[in-house]
Amino acid sequence: MNAVHDSMARQGLSRPRDGRILGGVCAGLARRFGLDPWIARLIFAVTLLAIPGSQLLIYPVLWFLMPAEERTFAAQHLS
Repeated sequence: MNAVHDSMARQGLSRPRDGRILGGVCAGLARRFGLDPWIARLIFAVTLLAIPGSQLLIYPVLWFLMPAEERTFAAQHLS
């Protein structure tokens, strides 16, 4: 499992700590592809209407596979 997390992290796919609504999957995908998180969420919603159900399977899988963003040194001392 660590190999999958490491591979995704190297590719720039991680769930950010800031800007999450649910699990941070859309925010992480948006960051990776240079989009605003709300645009990624809108694309998710539109494709959910076009292809019902598929995203309800994909989102939890990505939530599980995408690593959470690491805390920075400064953030660790503030909390």
